[in-house]
Amino acid sequence: MKNFFKSVLALLVISAITAAAIYFTMGGDQTQRSRRFARPDGPVPVVAAKARLADVPVWLEGVGTAKARNTVTVRPQVDGKILSVTFKEGQDVKRGDVLAQIDPVTFKAQLDQATAKKALDESQLANAKRDLERYAQLTSTVVSAKTVDTQRALVAQLEAQVKLDQAAIENAAAVLSYATVTAPMDGRTGMRLIDVGNLVRASEGGIVVITEVRPISVLFTLPQQQLPEINKAVAQRKLVVEALETDSKDVLDTGSLEVIDNQVDQTTGTIRLKADFPNKDLQLWPGQFVNVRMLLDTLQQVVVVPTAAVQRGPDGTFVYVVSSENKVSVRPVTVAQGDDADTVIGKGLTQADLIVTSGFARLKDGAEVKVSSPGDDKPAAGAASGAPQANAAGTPAAPSGETASINAVTPAPAPDARPEGRRKRGEGGKRGKRKEAGASTGAAQ
Repeated sequence: MKNFFKSVLALLVISAITAAAIYFTMGGDQTQRSRRFARPDGPVPVVAAKARLADVPVWLEGVGTAKARNTVTVRPQVDGKILSVTFKEGQDVKRGDVLAQIDPVTFKAQLDQATAKKALDESQLANAKRDLERYAQLTSTVVSAKTVDTQRALVAQLEAQVKLDQAAIENAAAVLSYATVTAPMDGRTGMRLIDVGNLVRASEGGIVVITEVRPISVLFTLPQQQLPEINKAVAQRKLVVEALETDSKDVLDTGSLEVIDNQVDQTTGTIRLKADFPNKDLQLWPGQFVNVRMLLDTLQQVVVVPTAAVQRGPDGTFVYVVSSENKVSVRPVTVAQGDDADTVIGKGLTQADLIVTSGFARLKDGAEVKVSSPGDDKPAAGAASGAPQANAAGTPAAPSGETASINAVTPAPAPDARPEGRRKRGEGGKRGKRKEAGASTGAAQ
């Protein structure tokens, strides 16, 4: 019985020692965790920049499609066999350049017939005119008036016949010229549609398609709400239009607005516009999709701030303005327009204001700040070794080459904080094992 009570007492002592060890160990971990997540007092580091005055262009952006100003399908105008094709696919041609040759033998023969017929009628006309002159010299007692009138009518008939022959000659010459197929305009040829040796018929099929790519047009659309501003600007000057790549970074070509459609598309609520581009470098191609922006106006000497500085809250847009005492104040502003980089402020700021552009996490109205310019960001110590630095929350900081977050201002815990806690848990565990062994020995006794 005495041994039983000794065993129970030993178990109670072991439980109490284990609980104490766990308590102190958890307390140490909690202390380290609280120390690690604590935020230091003092000024809040921020990045700030001054507002500036600048001339800001007002662009209207849309999506368009390049289209050739003129497109012609070259078709044969006479029937015949193709003797030769004298152009290369994709070749730039001028108006009048020979593209193909159709067999001209039949058409030349028709021209020769018309020419011979005219010569025959001209000889008859000359003879009739001489007879009329003879009859006119004779008196009425020798030649009757009826004979003279009849001869005069024959001369007029033969003159009309000669004119008819001339028209037939011109027609035959035109048909003969159709046997030589020429380019109707300046442009670039496409793929050949027929080969040498094939028989062609007038207005059936085609030989090649020619498109005019210099200059070239771009059709694009804009919302109908912008139509009044566009009409007002067009009445004052020629509007500049730029064609951009699909990523909207590189300008392919610069042209001018030529046509505003005479009606709004009711299904989409947009208005169609057409701009012409010189396309000297052939950066635009018929059927190509491009982004289009049109310069509507230029705002002269307006207040411009980085877009990152403009914040939005329940009461609208605002910025943090840094005073001469390095304290920030919330100032409501009115945004006129903006993009990913800059924002135009209509009301609320002046050129002399210094505004916060980064580091808003701990900011509030009246907070004291430590200001640095955007170019002052430098990697922390140890960044040269390539290892990311830890911030107050224990997360890795931004690697070198990226903009470091200014919210990571709490110093990292001491390097031996975690190992020390582990050593305490280890020592406590060893003491517990020793006491447990001693208690077991006493119980055995």
